Amino acid sequence: MMSWKFTMHLTSMMFLLIGSIFSGIYAVIQLYGGKIVVVEWEILSLCSISAVFTLIFDWISLMFMCFVLLISSSVLYYSGGYMKSDKNFNRFMYLVLMFVFSMGAMVFSPNLISILLGWDGLGLVSYALVIYYQNEKSANAGMLTVLSNRVGDVAILLSIGFMVKLGGWNFLFYSLYMNEDWLIFKLLIILAAMTKSAQIPFSAWLPAAMAAPTPVSALVHSSTLVTAGVYLMIRFSPMLETSNVSSLLLIISCLTMFMSGLGANLEYDLKKIIALSTLSQLGVMLSILSLGFPELAFFHLLSHALFKALLFMCAGVIIHGVGDYQDIRFMGSLVKFMPLSVVYMSVSNFALCGFPFLAGFYSKDLILEVAFMSWLNYISFILYILATGLTVCYTMRLIYYSLGGGFNLNLLTDTKDTDNLMTNSMVLLGFGAIVGGACLSWLLFPEPYMICMSDFMKSLVMVVSILGGLIGYVHNFMNVNLKLMSLKMYFLVVLLGSMWFMPFLSTSKNNEMSLKMGSLVEKLGDKGWYEYYGPQGMYWKLVDLFMFVNKFQMNSVKIYMKLFILSVLVMLFMYL
Repeated sequence: MMSWKFTMHLTSMMFLLIGSIFSGIYAVIQLYGGKIVVVEWEILSLCSISAVFTLIFDWISLMFMCFVLLISSSVLYYSGGYMKSDKNFNRFMYLVLMFVFSMGAMVFSPNLISILLGWDGLGLVSYALVIYYQNEKSANAGMLTVLSNRVGDVAILLSIGFMVKLGGWNFLFYSLYMNEDWLIFKLLIILAAMTKSAQIPFSAWLPAAMAAPTPVSALVHSSTLVTAGVYLMIRFSPMLETSNVSSLLLIISCLTMFMSGLGANLEYDLKKIIALSTLSQLGVMLSILSLGFPELAFFHLLSHALFKALLFMCAGVIIHGVGDYQDIRFMGSLVKFMPLSVVYMSVSNFALCGFPFLAGFYSKDLILEVAFMSWLNYISFILYILATGLTVCYTMRLIYYSLGGGFNLNLLTDTKDTDNLMTNSMVLLGFGAIVGGACLSWLLFPEPYMICMSDFMKSLVMVVSILGGLIGYVHNFMNVNLKLMSLKMYFLVVLLGSMWFMPFLSTSKNNEMSLKMGSLVEKLGDKGWYEYYGPQGMYWKLVDLFMFVNKFQMNSVKIYMKLFILSVLVMLFMYL
């Protein structure tokens, strides 16, 4: 049985890796002058409006799919070691493959109807993966995840209804011509992207989704579920160029960056810290996209996928090594016990901070410099600076608690890099976290950006990063060795550490009122007055009307005589 499991995950990994190689080669060909391939299949044509299933193979979709398949192959190979003792390993593999298929259906669809296949598939399979361990915590997290994502699904369905008057749903054609008359449509698309990418106020489900197995977290939080909203906004980016809704998206994404950075500095769960860092980077992507630079958002999307998947995989190895503990206060001095995993984790952490010449540096530094050079209000500028410093701050905190210091775990655990499947699966992503950013910058931007900034603004990012790392290290050193000052500011610490009470608001008992109101509306509306005065009632009224009219067309002598007498009486009445 174990050999069959090993063969299954190894075969899946090889197929996905081969697909990633071919997709990457074709993407490079498309990028440098290849022909875009569009496949259309007409499902239904009604009143000159065609419902078409469309697939597009351009350099954006192929490049993104190359990274999705590459990370998925590494995650599947990694799962062979992480999930080897699980009884439902086969179900887990099928769910991950369905997840990859849903992401492919979403990436290759430029049509708002056909994109639903992947969009809803991601929400459904993510729910099945979050509740994989089948306990109360997983059930609550899964319910929060699926209900939050349903808001975005409803927004997509409503936007499909709005696009009917254009005569089609191919947004690559129509997004260029959407003026301010399409404000509601633009807001619906932004709402859908915000729910999938967990922007404020839909941020609560992202840390809750950490109830899923760590391989799922590596896949979901790097290149699939949370990036679907960013990818959708990249495709719809032409409609933001001449619209005022981009300023709304800018403020929301900057607030998300700041809020997640604060929360990560007060969190002790290893996986939740990494999840909040994902939330911060999603805010970076959407903020630069709202400023009118979708190429930079796509660049950071790809480079972030490499080191974030590696970071989650390192977290899984460490959690296994310390006896399934996720609290970083139980860790420490892991550099002596797990040197290989610590090296990979340090590389991905420094890439996340934008350390020079690692993957995150090329995209993140360019994004910050372009943002500082753009027409940016003071609030967004300050939030950018604070979020950058907080990123380095919580990264140094993570390094201090888990990788350095003393060994705090009292249990006798086998804390070693012993599983070759898990460590070998990180080789490709580790290489990508080092050179991936440089290779992508050469591919996507052969002609460099012209950036004109003062010396102060140019060095501001580096200064803020160094200060953030220093403050984070000293702050956590004081937390361990001195009296905790956070007890005197308990409410403020809870507010900042709980993502501004969003998880409490999303799962509060006060939501029972909204559920009761929804149930009342369903009973009175869908099962009551809407049935009588709505489409169903109108249908029966029209049936009665047509049956009445049909009687006058049955060639009945009795009806003709009655009509003749009635017409005579009417004429007499009119003449009198």
